[in-house]
Amino acid sequence: MKAYTYSSVALAVMVTLIGGCGGGGGSSNNPPVATTPTTPVTSEPEWEAGVYEPQSQFIAKCETPRSGIDPFTGSAYPDTQGTAMDEKLWLRSWTNDTYLWYDEVDDNDPENFSVLAYFDQLKTTELTPSGTPKDNFHFSQDTAEYNELSQSGISSGYGFNWEFGSTTVPRQLTVRFTEPGSPAALAEVPRGAKVLSINGVDFVNDNTQQGVDAINAALFPDDAGTTANFEFELVNGTTTTVEITSGDISVTPVQNVKVLDTERGKVGYFQFNTFIVTAQEGLIDAFDTFVEQNVTELVMDLRYNGGGRLALASQLSYMVAGPNQTNDAIFETLRFNDKNPSTNPVTGETIRPTPFYSTEIDYDAGLLTDTLLPSLSLTRVYVIATDATCSASEAVMNALRGIDVEVVQIGSTTCGKPYGFYPTDNCGETYFTIQFQGINNKGFGDYADGFMPTTTPNFDFELPGCEVEDDFTASLGDPDEGMLSATLQYAATGSCPEVVASSAVANIEALGFNQSESQSALAGQKLIAIDKPQTRKETFILHNKINQPVIKERE
Repeated sequence: MKAYTYSSVALAVMVTLIGGCGGGGGSSNNPPVATTPTTPVTSEPEWEAGVYEPQSQFIAKCETPRSGIDPFTGSAYPDTQGTAMDEKLWLRSWTNDTYLWYDEVDDNDPENFSVLAYFDQLKTTELTPSGTPKDNFHFSQDTAEYNELSQSGISSGYGFNWEFGSTTVPRQLTVRFTEPGSPAALAEVPRGAKVLSINGVDFVNDNTQQGVDAINAALFPDDAGTTANFEFELVNGTTTTVEITSGDISVTPVQNVKVLDTERGKVGYFQFNTFIVTAQEGLIDAFDTFVEQNVTELVMDLRYNGGGRLALASQLSYMVAGPNQTNDAIFETLRFNDKNPSTNPVTGETIRPTPFYSTEIDYDAGLLTDTLLPSLSLTRVYVIATDATCSASEAVMNALRGIDVEVVQIGSTTCGKPYGFYPTDNCGETYFTIQFQGINNKGFGDYADGFMPTTTPNFDFELPGCEVEDDFTASLGDPDEGMLSATLQYAATGSCPEVVASSAVANIEALGFNQSESQSALAGQKLIAIDKPQTRKETFILHNKINQPVIKERE
């Protein structure tokens, strides 16, 4: 998946080389004058509180400039010789120009920080109404690493999607689902299976560095062809051991498309995991099925969907609501800081709302086609959501509510990310700082604490629905799976099921008890956590609202 990026053009910098002149003419009694080699002279700019020079004065002036050709763009790196202060003052001016809450950033002296430490504090310290930090998404990453993550559509692995219960002793790692056709799926490892050991190392209890290193190496292979031996505990209490060889895994965004027969009629269901380009075909196929079978209710399972492309989110919303409800309506408008009410401060373009896209999109060309999308024209939709439901997924929920489609939420509070950013490279580091907020057709976008299911909604971020635990005892798409079962009951009766402690909840409670026992046994020892290498990718790439220029009609 390719995230949008901000292409910066550095100023040309003239560096004067001052050399000593040697005189050669005249008397042989005059010895030659030695020439002293010199180096480029780079003056360091100074910080002045409250005075912000243009970004262009500092951009691409680097303490350690890159040279050669950028393999991801095919162009020469724009870097020129500069200083760490140049880099910090660029960050400061860039933040003051584009950060959504620029007026809540303290103007501290850059001399007191390294470049990355200075960036870390260039954000608001204000809190949301619930008392959590307003900005939970401030981050930077080595540009080469970021490009590898964001532009690679295929990654090496086994095909597991994991639920991390605990990364320290006693660890818990549970299979959410497996990618279709992957080595994990072919090995028939089911949802809810918990890892007990890997290559003979006790996954749950080993607290040695050697053991953790072995777990990390086997669990998250860098290359295809790595073979590991897994021991799992299944939901029925039995164990199974499988040998799996990693491969190149291709994500299947749309899974488990089903039409369920109920007393109220046909209910469509699909599991949707990420808004990437390849999802378009799967979504169209799913809605073609729903239209053909005349479904009257729809369940969108977004419990693990961290977001992605807004254009796809707009298409999905159209397929739910249809032409009449979306006609002349806005899917989402990006709101930047108050310095930029009508102009995008990153691209310099006039801010234009994203419409509800009603046709297929040629994503390679960035153009709308004339092929109309299938649609259901529903006035109500059921969304299964958790705290892993983020960004573009939340944008769908918000957009549908903006045109008065009732969104019923089953599960738990979403992650709360109405914000987005343009990943921006300077001097080999890519910076992520919140630059816009998405608002719906009614001008609402204040759900920084997430959308919350409740039986009696009173606020715009509260949705009708039920709080239900994720149930790992049944397969996704199974009508008996806890969240889907609760959704079907709510659709039939308008009420939530009684809360009964399931085996999944009991397992979590047991984990807490065992964790206390285990940590007591390890008192005085440092608990060593296993890696979570996908966290960075999920949080800052999949969870990012990936915006594109307005897509124009094909001529």
